[in-house]
Amino acid sequence: MSFFRDLRIAVRSLARVPALWITVALTLALGIGANAAIFSVVRAVLLRPLANRDEDQLLYLRQSAPGIGQDNAAFSVPEIQDIGSGLKSIKELGTFSELDFTVVGLGTPREIPAGVVDGHYFEVMGLRPVLGRLLTPSDDGPNAAGAVVLTYHFWRTSLHSDPSVIGKPVRLEGPTGARPATVVGVLEPSVPYPVATEIIANIVTSPHHLSATMVTGREHRMTEVFARLAPGASVDNARAELRSVYGAMVAAHPEVYKPEEHFKIDVTRMHEQINSRANTILWILFAAAALLFVIASSNVANLVLARTVRREPELAIRSALGASTAVLRRSLLAESLVLCGSGAVAAVGLAIPMVAVLGRYASRFSVRANDLTLDFSMVWFGIGLALIAAVFLAFIPRLPSANAPQGGLTGRGTRVAGGSSRRLRIFAVTQIAASFLLLAGACVLMKTLFVLEQTRPPFDSANVLALNLPLMSYGRSPQQVDEFYREVQRRISALPGVEHVSSGFSAPWRDDRGLNISFQFAAQGARRADGQDFRGKFRVISPGFFDTFGVPIQEGRDLNASDKDGSERVVIISQSIAKMLYPGQDAVNHTLWWTDGVIKFVGISAEPRRIIAVVPDFDDENIIPSPAMTIYEPTEQEQGWNGRLFVRAHQDAYALVPAISQTIHELSADQPVEKASTLGDVRAEVLTPDRLNAIVFGGFAAVALLISVVGVAGVLAFSVSWRTREFGIRMALGALPRSILTIVLVEGVTMASIGVGAGVVVGFALSRTIAKYVTDIHQPGPLAFVGSAVVILGAAVIASAVPAARAARVNAVEALRSE
Repeated sequence: MSFFRDLRIAVRSLARVPALWITVALTLALGIGANAAIFSVVRAVLLRPLANRDEDQLLYLRQSAPGIGQDNAAFSVPEIQDIGSGLKSIKELGTFSELDFTVVGLGTPREIPAGVVDGHYFEVMGLRPVLGRLLTPSDDGPNAAGAVVLTYHFWRTSLHSDPSVIGKPVRLEGPTGARPATVVGVLEPSVPYPVATEIIANIVTSPHHLSATMVTGREHRMTEVFARLAPGASVDNARAELRSVYGAMVAAHPEVYKPEEHFKIDVTRMHEQINSRANTILWILFAAAALLFVIASSNVANLVLARTVRREPELAIRSALGASTAVLRRSLLAESLVLCGSGAVAAVGLAIPMVAVLGRYASRFSVRANDLTLDFSMVWFGIGLALIAAVFLAFIPRLPSANAPQGGLTGRGTRVAGGSSRRLRIFAVTQIAASFLLLAGACVLMKTLFVLEQTRPPFDSANVLALNLPLMSYGRSPQQVDEFYREVQRRISALPGVEHVSSGFSAPWRDDRGLNISFQFAAQGARRADGQDFRGKFRVISPGFFDTFGVPIQEGRDLNASDKDGSERVVIISQSIAKMLYPGQDAVNHTLWWTDGVIKFVGISAEPRRIIAVVPDFDDENIIPSPAMTIYEPTEQEQGWNGRLFVRAHQDAYALVPAISQTIHELSADQPVEKASTLGDVRAEVLTPDRLNAIVFGGFAAVALLISVVGVAGVLAFSVSWRTREFGIRMALGALPRSILTIVLVEGVTMASIGVGAGVVVGFALSRTIAKYVTDIHQPGPLAFVGSAVVILGAAVIASAVPAARAARVNAVEALRSE
């Protein structure tokens, strides 16, 4: 019962110093709450097992060709057949191709991300249905009926978990035609990979997958491959066997796998592949939270130890009156427990909203971060650390002895104060060093964001509206399809407020699949030094495309209505390609032609094309523009409607969306009109992860800096209070107030300088170490270190100002009289 009495006394005592209590509680809450929230995200995204059965046996195969910039190329059907035959370490392969289907029959027709898989896919992935059945080998082959499996997320959110959807007929509109299918099942909740699909269909629903070009085209790569280890086999066994088989395949087809392209194969566990994008950023975030915890703990130790030292006269009196060391320790323990316990309780309240915020942040990097909840195991761990800290803080200070109480009774506890002062300075320096590391990291991210934000695109993005109009061909001939989309453009161009209308292959910054397409080509009179063909980005556009984006024609003429099927084939090239092919010459009227082996499989002609114009580099992939090696072909000569409509408005582009939608639906009620957004907003969306990185790490750095400022101010206030007699003597001997002011300021700046120096050394060592293992992380430069040091030292001066001013106001007579 006596300990409970000590707790009540501790509460009353701390109530008289609410600033200390609140500061300690909030500091601990930030340290524990941030770590609990981030560990919840890390555990859910990186450590939680997948829903897939025997996930440690599930593999992902990756083909790459660094020589042509392909870090993760898909596989072709002949390649899959070659590497899959006769494997002993791998039991079975499953294949997945990413497609977009427009689904008719499940509510309002709309384009959704989908996958086309073979009948082994679900068995290899180790997934089960929650309703109906999944696809099996019986669903393979050209004579199979179209079958569709819904993902759990799509079924729950779009169809409101309707069980009657099983057996429902649907129509799937794709780039190569429309096919009927039946919904046969709903997949269990699982991580969608390699893309966030909403439906998964069998191969017969995609006519292109059954075509000869797909089945025989070794260079026609559009299929992801998954595998399951054979019993007793390891990943290393599978890797060695696959590389052996792959090497034989490469040697057998030298015309496809050219030495300078460096084709190779690798395999990794599915769990690692899914986490690859989020792995680095989340572990760095966890390290930042750990640094914040170190800073918070050091600051709490500072504040509690300083309070304990100030209480030495009281403790000395209690000791002189007969209080034992155990009783004094118990009272200190009670006070520490109240302080640390209240911080731990506050941490729980802070961690819950932090998990929600960090979950939305992490969802940019991994779908596993959706619907996160707080992991209370980390909360309990943090509370346990707080309790251990409370015990530590209660037993580390030296207590006055009953046999020698004079120091405490007279206020001359200089030995005790000196030892505690050294500890406080060590804690403060630790805080500053950790704050410096966080601040330097935040500076790197903020500089990156600033550069991205300030970079202007080489075309108009504010008033250009991009819309997805997926191809709808059911019941129409190819000629009718072309005429429908031409009529769409004609009618929209006549709407009030519309300046220009055109179509293109992909929306800038948004459509990764379209933006990444590039082919090899040759040009009349142009040769590379190594004798290899050139490589350029492939774009299909309609007349008026460059007017829509406000890009001028530098040489030659724009595309027009006469550039259609059956007429002379023409192209427009970017300035960088023109300089590469014909330096110092006029590129117009020269010819070029595609030489890439894949073009014959995707319906692109190898006929020569005359260059009719040169345009400025139009980098539609990167926020920071780089040289654009791009070749533009007219829609009418290549593949017809390409799915993206661009509208340039006189003023507010969004005000046109209702009229555009109405105009299109008057022509066809089933035609989806999706993702209407200005390119300015598309760009802002692309920048969101960088902005979130800067905000999150900047927030951590700001909190750490604030805690450090409090710590430095507390140490100096403690120092001033114990050096009052010294300052009084100095003043009595003629020292000016500004000299006393300077002494305290120098003390604060010295602590900050030592902390910054330690931070620089640790930061440099960490950056060098991390760079060996993580290549996609920005390394801090000198500017980040210098800027962080200036901020830290400036904060130290501000933190020192109040105790320094107090020291400068010491009255010499009163200071000496108090002794």
